[in-house]
Amino acid sequence: MARNDDPAEAPTQDLSVHELIDGPTQDLSAYTAELNRRLADEAPTAGRAVVELPRMPAAGALYRRALLGALPGLGGRRSDTVPEVELTVAGVTVDRAHLADYDRVCGFRLADRLPATYPHVMGFPLALRLMTAPAFPIPLTGVVHVANRITVHRPIEAGETLDFRTYAENLRPHDRGRQLDVVLVGSVDGAEVWRGVSTYLGKERRSGGGERRDRGERPAPPAATAHWRVTPRVGTDYARVSGDHNPIHTSRLGARLFGFPRPIAHGMWSKARCLAALESRLPEGYTADVAFKLPVPLPSTVAFSATPAWDFALHDRAGRPHLTGTIR
Repeated sequence: MARNDDPAEAPTQDLSVHELIDGPTQDLSAYTAELNRRLADEAPTAGRAVVELPRMPAAGALYRRALLGALPGLGGRRSDTVPEVELTVAGVTVDRAHLADYDRVCGFRLADRLPATYPHVMGFPLALRLMTAPAFPIPLTGVVHVANRITVHRPIEAGETLDFRTYAENLRPHDRGRQLDVVLVGSVDGAEVWRGVSTYLGKERRSGGGERRDRGERPAPPAATAHWRVTPRVGTDYARVSGDHNPIHTSRLGARLFGFPRPIAHGMWSKARCLAALESRLPEGYTADVAFKLPVPLPSTVAFSATPAWDFALHDRAGRPHLTGTIR
């Protein structure tokens, strides 16, 4: 058998579960207990309770908490409602070196203007803090990211300071469990400039009812405009720049723990890579809406297609969709 000396094509290293979840850990003790109490118990009579965090949480610590909560005997019963709480963090600035690293990983041009998907990365730890709270109705471990919609109201420059807020809404049944939307909003000087809505599915055994996936005949894929080789490094590189260290993206062991034979690419990397391919044509304000279909296994080759009507997609070699999207 020929030896593969290309590090980009090499299999991802198998580590312990603890080592899989890397990233910096901050001391959360100053506000974690109070935040957990309000997430679990707060029931305001009008609107959501607003909880202001002093800084962005550390994603690595939150993933470790999620894994511990998934162990038998340690996870409690999940709520039947979304928490009536809105988490906020003010004064978030852009690290230009990190922005450049993100641009390179996702294929964007190096620039001081933020890609549409970058505020998602900036505010992701805040949304993750909401999703790892005991009162959140869907456990983070095993959750499936099924859709994402981003609205860019105007271009955002790297020198601007953003305030973020996040909340969950629209918990609803699905034929495979329950799904809900996590909303993340970015504002500058009190004006909303960016909004992201991520739809997540928590798989459960259900006796019918709820939304069902379209099981009709699959149309023929559009003609590909590009083919991209997606290597295992995409999983680890995107985890580094996004803070999303879910082990299904970075390790064979982590992937197998959740039913995947090998690591899969982050859905938000796939979306970012598609928008990077369209970057020179994008208007100053728009909404990019995607549905995540089949996971992109690492490594693999995907076919990108785009139409003049601003529809785009990723397919595998057999023509099965990984992602379908629109820009409006």
